[in-house]
Amino acid sequence: MVELNNSKRSKFFALFIQLLILISIIIFSIETIPDLNPHTRKVLHYIDLFIVIIFTIEYILRIYLARHKLRFVFSLLGLIDLLAILPFYISIGVDLRALRALRFLSIFRIFKLIRYNRAIHHFVRAIRSAKEEILLFIFVTLILIFFSAVGIYYFEHEAQPEYFSSVFESLWWAVITLTTVGYGDVYPVTVGGRVFTFFILMIGLGIIAIPTAIISSALTKSMDRKVEK
Repeated sequence: MVELNNSKRSKFFALFIQLLILISIIIFSIETIPDLNPHTRKVLHYIDLFIVIIFTIEYILRIYLARHKLRFVFSLLGLIDLLAILPFYISIGVDLRALRALRFLSIFRIFKLIRYNRAIHHFVRAIRSAKEEILLFIFVTLILIFFSAVGIYYFEHEAQPEYFSSVFESLWWAVITLTTVGYGDVYPVTVGGRVFTFFILMIGLGIIAIPTAIISSALTKSMDRKVEK
């Protein structure tokens, strides 16, 4: 029942867990509201406790039913299941103000949706099938970011030493320019820097398109394999 298949019980359990995941994320968000009513916070705590108990039972069942228990525990999905419940138990009896970073790990519950959503399964398979192309893209992108930082440093260092004091300081400009975000907090003022920025922006537009094409192609192949089956 805990594994996603075509049986009614499995589908119901999957929908139930997905609903609990969404509720837990909503609770996590509500708890960040300042000056929240103590009664409301207490009710949210009990709802979260119920959800954690269900997730804990599910986690134990998965370990019990797994053929290779250690392999499951240290797998990606196993670690996500553990991180979904661990912050709650760590925070018991401890001042939550000192454990806000650990409470943030509760957001990992949203990744549990990967297990129960078939559409996400296709996306994960697509990422896996295109992982070599994606890794190559990331490697090339990192090289371009470093090249951009070096280039703008030499063009703008003398004109704006407060913003481009080193290649490392220039990395911020390189990232926001190559991703075409352009916050406007750091920008070139020299002619050479502006011309260099123009070419970097053109490259940035291509960088955005490449991963989209890679993932779209992989998703298409994944869906085609599903149709063939």
